[in-house]
Amino acid sequence: MQRHTIEPRPGWQETVEEQGCVYPLTRYPDGSLRPYWDESAYYVFSLPEVEALEEVVEELHAMCLAAAAHIVERNRFADLGITDPRLAGLVAESWHRRTELPSLYGRFDLRYDGAGPARMLEYNADTPTSLVEAASPQWFWMEERFPGADQWNSLHERLVEAWRRQKKLLPPGPLHFAHSDGDELGEDLMTVAYLRETAEQAGIETEALSVERIGYDRITGRFVDEKLRFIRSCFKLYPWEWLATDRFGPHVLDTLDNGGGTGSTCWIEPAWKMLLSNKALLAILWELYPGHPNLLPAYLDGPRELAAPGGPGYVAKPLLGREGAGVTVHRPGDPPPASDEPCCYQELAELPDFDGNRTVLGAWVIEDEAAGLGIRESAGLVTDEYARFLPHVIL
Repeated sequence: MQRHTIEPRPGWQETVEEQGCVYPLTRYPDGSLRPYWDESAYYVFSLPEVEALEEVVEELHAMCLAAAAHIVERNRFADLGITDPRLAGLVAESWHRRTELPSLYGRFDLRYDGAGPARMLEYNADTPTSLVEAASPQWFWMEERFPGADQWNSLHERLVEAWRRQKKLLPPGPLHFAHSDGDELGEDLMTVAYLRETAEQAGIETEALSVERIGYDRITGRFVDEKLRFIRSCFKLYPWEWLATDRFGPHVLDTLDNGGGTGSTCWIEPAWKMLLSNKALLAILWELYPGHPNLLPAYLDGPRELAAPGGPGYVAKPLLGREGAGVTVHRPGDPPPASDEPCCYQELAELPDFDGNRTVLGAWVIEDEAAGLGIRESAGLVTDEYARFLPHVIL
């Protein structure tokens, strides 16, 4: 794994916008616009490195599924902050019926420097983004700049094949694709539009709408779209913790189709994905697989030995969060964080420094298989909304 600088292509911004990355720039607090899609540098991997990372990702995914089973079997929903018995029951039912429910993708965030083992930072298996740039502009950049090279990127083909295999699990009628109108950058909109395109390539009839435009018909007790058609199935880029607790949350639970054919709406990702996108998963994994080389020590009851003088330090992560929100870094001996919400305390593993850039790997899983890589860089230890996306090649 190496980082190399390179001159950006003339007209790169227009090029990547045409390829789906309509958010190539990020506005910083000082008002300046700086590249989010950053092709002034790129990363190089060897084929053995990528093959080893693929094995790690698939092993981690299998471990996460085992941890989800443990949570359900031991009724540990409270550790995840799921205290509503009804919601816990529906998540458990969703888990038990998971083979009957469509489930598409997820993204592992990994700490990796090309030397030691990859270490899992977290798993976003409910509403992962940065998919468009990983699947499309990154591939076309490689074909233009390094013809004949390769890339860890089979995202598009695998997504189409996943939809094709899971088409039989969908109820009759169009599959709706929903994003939130609160998305100001266009990232959620384009992620949903791209996934809709892959579904259509698999022969699935689709419709697009926003979450805010979903209606509820009180007479029939069904969710409806803007044409007043029943929404039998819906891919939503909208976190389950919002979907289940917003003002229409009770209707979501009332009409949830968990594969038993008794409900009205089949949501993708399914409710059991709440078990994987919660940071409490990190502590449960460490409990089940202590000392595993691809995990970091993590706890729910406090930082324990991580905070001791001479210890490694720790990161306090809210159980639910996005783009580093609420994450705090603590050195050994620091006082415990003041937080009004439950946290997971994970060993501090500083992101590797490549020429002053802190790098995190985003490894994609489609169904149960490793499918591609996206790389983000940040200036600090927390990968936040100001991170940059950089392409990669296998040489």
